Amino acid sequence: MKLMYSPTSPFVRRVHVVALELDLAARIEFEPVQVTPLHANDAYAEQVNPLRKIPALVLDDGETVLVDSAVIVQYLDELAGGARLIPTGANRWRVLSQQAIAQGMSDAVVLVRYETWLRPQALRWQDWINDQLGRFWSGLAWFERHAQQALPPARIDVSQIALACCLGHVDFRFPELGWPARAPLVHRWYREIVQRPSLAQTDPQSRG
Repeated sequence: MKLMYSPTSPFVRRVHVVALELDLAARIEFEPVQVTPLHANDAYAEQVNPLRKIPALVLDDGETVLVDSAVIVQYLDELAGGARLIPTGANRWRVLSQQAIAQGMSDAVVLVRYETWLRPQALRWQDWINDQLGRFWSGLAWFERHAQQALPPARIDVSQIALACCLGHVDFRFPELGWPARAPLVHRWYREIVQRPSLAQTDPQSRG
């Protein structure tokens, strides 16, 4: 398998962490690609992902391509035998919904990064930036309210991995936000989960 990636993407990191947790990382070849908004990369759009997003996973047949980190992690979980990081039954939908919240938080902060990094300062839309940050803060508040159920220390799942990768990205790109002060329960959980080898190995602070 071949994973199209950028080393500091929180979405790529999710896939990498899941692959490490499932002992599948050795089966994946990592191929860097440039897909920022100012680099059209028509070849990538034509050959891999028409949306020009990462990650994308090219399967062993060389033709089948899976796009979107949520899809890829489900594939990897099934490849590893199923129900490893995505539970079955009613808990499956709860975990996948939590994963979607964490992914939406990552979407929001990545869009803020583009707005504040790529767009000339005179053209930046502060109300839009505030709205995107509001989505991050709202998601974080949700996890803080539901920490006991969503973030139990004895279990790891794809939603926890997605949240940890989102918060790691915020620490990397926006340390000035100081999110731990607004979510002490999440922060306590986060300090523990980032000690896992899969998350320590993929820390963006050491890769960007």
